[in-house]
Amino acid sequence: MPKQSSIERTFIHYRQQLVSAIKGIVGSSDDIEDIVQETFVKSYEAELKQEIRYERTYMLKTARHLALNHVSSARERQNQSLDDMEVLPNNLTSVDLEKQVESKERFLNFCRATDTLSVEVKRVFLLKKVYGMSQRDIAQYIGLSESTVEKHVAKGLLQCSLYLKQLSQQNDLNEKRASKQRISNGAFEMRKK
Repeated sequence: MPKQSSIERTFIHYRQQLVSAIKGIVGSSDDIEDIVQETFVKSYEAELKQEIRYERTYMLKTARHLALNHVSSARERQNQSLDDMEVLPNNLTSVDLEKQVESKERFLNFCRATDTLSVEVKRVFLLKKVYGMSQRDIAQYIGLSESTVEKHVAKGLLQCSLYLKQLSQQNDLNEKRASKQRISNGAFEMRKK
C-alpha cells in the first residue's frame, strides 16, 4: 500500500472543517462536495510541484477561493436573462432533456450497482472502469497482484451487470403493473358512464 502523502492526511483530518468553510460561503448547495474534492485535487497537484509548509491553511484558502468562484459564476448564470436570448439553446429541447435525464439515471444506477460491491472490489473496479487505469498501475497503486486486480475487476463487472439486469427486470415489471392499472382504471371509468 503506497504511503499517504502529507496533503492526504491533512485533507482527511480537516475535511469537515473544509466542508463547513465552503458551506459558509455557498450556503446549502449540492456542489459543496464537488468543491471539497476539487480542493483536494488542487492541493495535491500543488504538493507534487512544491513543498507546502502549512497544508491546512493552504487547503482552506484553496477551498475559500473555489467557493467564491462558484458563487460568482452562479450569480452570472442567474443574472443572464432569457430576454437576451433570441433563440432557446439546443439543450432545452425535450429530446435533449430526456437524454440528459436518461443519462443521469443510468449513472445513478451504475453508482447504486457499485455500492453493492465489497470495498476492495469497488475500489479496484472504479479505478479500472471510471479512471481508466491499467491493471498493472492499479496493482502497484493498491499493493495487490495483477491477477487479484483482474479477479476484482471481473467480479465487479459480473455483480454490477447482475444488479443492473435485476433492476431492469424490476422496472419492466413495474411498468407492466402500471399499464394494467391504467387499463383497469379506464375500464372502470367506462362502466361508470
